[in-house]
Amino acid sequence: MSVQVSTQDGIGEVVLNHPPLNILTRAVLGDFRNALTTLTADRSIRVLLLRAEGKHFSAGADVGEHMPPQYEELIPEFMQTITAFRDFPVPTVAAVRGRCLGGGFELAQGIDLVVAGEGASFGQPEIMLGVIAPAASALLPMLTPTARAAEIVFTGDAMSAADAYGAGLLARVVADDVVEQEARALAQRIARHSAAALRITKQVLRAGETAARETAFRTAEQLYHDDLMQTADALEGLTAFLEKRQPTWKHQ
Repeated sequence: MSVQVSTQDGIGEVVLNHPPLNILTRAVLGDFRNALTTLTADRSIRVLLLRAEGKHFSAGADVGEHMPPQYEELIPEFMQTITAFRDFPVPTVAAVRGRCLGGGFELAQGIDLVVAGEGASFGQPEIMLGVIAPAASALLPMLTPTARAAEIVFTGDAMSAADAYGAGLLARVVADDVVEQEARALAQRIARHSAAALRITKQVLRAGETAARETAFRTAEQLYHDDLMQTADALEGLTAFLEKRQPTWKHQ
């Protein structure tokens, strides 16, 4: 299994282990959803801790699975996975080191509190492949100022942990060698409190977001399927990436 689950002292821990870059395939996404379903049923859990093995949190989704017809299954499953994290009933904390890009960054956006190493990098490079980051395009305007969200998804440029913190996308930035320690300490501070109070607090925090997010996610899925993947540039960008060459845009 690429996703391991454990529980201890009120903390449910989910570990991504899909070396070398923790690529998010459909199988990995399914493992995540199964893990979250299991943990949701455990009423003793007061906080969820997400971390990843290896040097990098995740370099993103499997580009090959974005090709027709696989994307028809991938995109809905990906959005369901982000939703499962975002709507997890108790607070969530993530420890992020190394690259946190593409789908990996979108996964982090589903988490309440992200603790990142100072050497971590974040970005949505999908635009460079002629496609979009569907979850990020919907979520980022709710998490950071509109202009910052637009810069992230329009340029595709990576940003440092310090810049991501400045954009309000991280809870804190710490030395790379203590990321997991600091994330666990934060989870333990949360786990001291009443599970009932934490669950209700989470509901209130999400009350103003949920309906808008659901609408935005439906729109993103529809536009991805009905518009984006009918363009020549989407197929060219994805194919060029897989063939390790520069894309030639037709702008249509």
